[in-house]
Amino acid sequence: MTKNAFIAITGRANAGKSSLTNLLVGEKISIVSEKPQTTRNRINGVLTKGDTQYVFMDTPGMHKPKTKLSEHMVKSIRQSVDDVDCAILMADVTKKISSIEQDLIHSFASHGTAVVLLLNKVDLLKDKSEILKIIQQYSELYDFEEIIPISVKNRINTDQIMPVLERFAVEGEHFFPDDIATDRTERFMCSEIVREKILRVMQEEIPHGVAVDVEKFKSRMNGDTEIIDISVVIICEKESHKGMIIGKGGERLKQIGTMARGDMEDLLQAKVNLQCFVKVKEDWRNRERVISDLGMYDED
Repeated sequence: MTKNAFIAITGRANAGKSSLTNLLVGEKISIVSEKPQTTRNRINGVLTKGDTQYVFMDTPGMHKPKTKLSEHMVKSIRQSVDDVDCAILMADVTKKISSIEQDLIHSFASHGTAVVLLLNKVDLLKDKSEILKIIQQYSELYDFEEIIPISVKNRINTDQIMPVLERFAVEGEHFFPDDIATDRTERFMCSEIVREKILRVMQEEIPHGVAVDVEKFKSRMNGDTEIIDISVVIICEKESHKGMIIGKGGERLKQIGTMARGDMEDLLQAKVNLQCFVKVKEDWRNRERVISDLGMYDED
């Protein structure tokens, strides 16, 4: 008898949702950065253990929308809690409970969603007795199925998560092949790799105004060696941002490309010939057509 479980991973920006998704799936499928709103699209991570297939929906961090793009991100979060077998609420124990957590809890309550609360970053608490107070505060807001204090980074109590999630598996078919880790295409994953490197290399707010479009993704053989030719366009909002991304003598763009190519070769298990270009599309995050062309309406 096969089973499946659809589990939405929710929480505020930078709570550790993508790191948790990668940990549970056992592979890096979501990009990780200390900058908020790193995840823009809902990404499904797939883990098949025996007869049970788990589908983890890594959602963007809940936030107050300021652009058309962020409106769609918030809509994606709300859609993700519809009709799931269980939701995970990731909370950062170094942050006080905010309207963001309260809004998510209100959404859970309106759907009658079973929720597991993961209190992340306990390794950063100097006074460990604070955990009990935080558990009490959250317990007063919702009847959580389980509350587990964890540290994804230091693997504290993370082995307790899957035994809890197993309880929510229901009888049914597997929706994805048993040997895949995500439903996203290699093309999409490569665009995310480039965006991750931009987030790592760039400072301030510029990365939030950046998108990556893969214009070419083509495989060829050179003798016994597979070479994948990839051409990406980095889209930014201002001409001044373009210069900053390229850097003096093209050094910054070269650094981004070198870092991205290494990860792409690990992902694709092939040699990658990567070319990166930069284009300006002013205020693209508020232009519906551009957002749509970049594939950011696929959850609507």
